[in-house]
Amino acid sequence: MFRRTVALFRAARTALHIAWGLILATIYPWLNANLRRRILQNWSTGLLAIFNVSVLLADDDPLHSLRNGLLVTNHISWLDVFVLNAIVPMRFVAKAEVRRWPLIGWLCARAQTLFLERGKARDAARLNVHLVQSLRSGECLAIFPEGTTTDGSAVGHFHASLFQPALDAAAAVFPVAIRYQDEQGNRSKAAAYIEEISFGSSMWAILCTPALQVRLIAAPLAEADARDRREQGNRSKAAAYIEEISFGSSMWAILCTPALHVRLIAAPLAEADARDRRSLCRAARHAIAAALHSADSSNFHPALTRVQYTDANLRASSTPESTDVRTDPPTDCRVPAPAQFQPGT
Repeated sequence: MFRRTVALFRAARTALHIAWGLILATIYPWLNANLRRRILQNWSTGLLAIFNVSVLLADDDPLHSLRNGLLVTNHISWLDVFVLNAIVPMRFVAKAEVRRWPLIGWLCARAQTLFLERGKARDAARLNVHLVQSLRSGECLAIFPEGTTTDGSAVGHFHASLFQPALDAAAAVFPVAIRYQDEQGNRSKAAAYIEEISFGSSMWAILCTPALQVRLIAAPLAEADARDRREQGNRSKAAAYIEEISFGSSMWAILCTPALHVRLIAAPLAEADARDRRSLCRAARHAIAAALHSADSSNFHPALTRVQYTDANLRASSTPESTDVRTDPPTDCRVPAPAQFQPGT
């Protein structure tokens, strides 16, 4: 009964907060960029506070200084957007269905979220052009390459096509792993927006959860993957310079050429680009999966303190067995404890 009362109180606060967001959204698009970022960050932080959701992020995490580029992350809940915006305000690419969500969909649209109609190649091409322009102008964008939500226990399949704008714009790619957990550090499914659960049911589940933590883990790409991305980006940038030539200049250059030979060569450039795109996609997915696996492992195998470091806490193989049968008075012959116990050694 008490938990239900608290949930109802939170629901009332959420309704007031959304109403305040609707008021801000009416003027949001006409504000300058810095003010928009501040409003978006503060409103997202306020929503998390109502839900009693705390974000865990290391002080030296590179996400704090992120200002432009493409952020790539796994997708667990509709709450992911507000978690990331509370740290770094950014624009998101979301499925078109989000636009039809009551109130939240309209707020996302006013926050300049980019919507994608899944399964429509023409709409994907239009969106990619928009993403390239935004990345080249120095904006910070975020995508969920899985294209759907999971319970957070594993990383789903990534769609490589969403990485193409980063290659075309020579933009930096920042993989980030999202992990929801309880106060004890155990992975939580309270925020998971999966299967046939409705948006209202998902929000009610979060409102009924006493406290929830979200751990953001930076998962940097390997240097080789970053180098391939930069090389591909430089090639794309060179092509962009060519496209800036005016039609008149192009015609004059042809008229001034004494003779010109055109050679047609079958070159599978699309295949090469797709291969680079898939490599970047695989690298990002592997980095996020490794970060989540590391977080789960550290929770299952916490390091023992020196006080906890006793024979009872160690594995049998860690306690030396004495084969000496002398009848001397017993002495403490235990192996001195190291500074930190490393599980699995």
